[in-house]
Amino acid sequence: MLGTPSMAGPLRGLVQRLQDWPVASQQQARRNAMVAATACAQRRAEREDVADYLAALPVRDPAAAPLPDAAPGVHRG
Repeated sequence: MLGTPSMAGPLRGLVQRLQDWPVASQQQARRNAMVAATACAQRRAEREDVADYLAALPVRDPAAAPLPDAAPGVHRG
């Protein structure tokens, strides 16, 4: 039965898909890794920008002007 022409086409297609799967899976994994690496690089650049901004701020003397108390009705615990 497997040697009949009516079954050869579907089986050949299934076998081809099974043979192609590892390559397609690896390509998708590489794409996912590239997207993740790009996102990590963007976050790192943002963190560095924030760190540079905070480092450039003048140092504030905490004794000169204390921070205001919490807004009314807000409990600091």
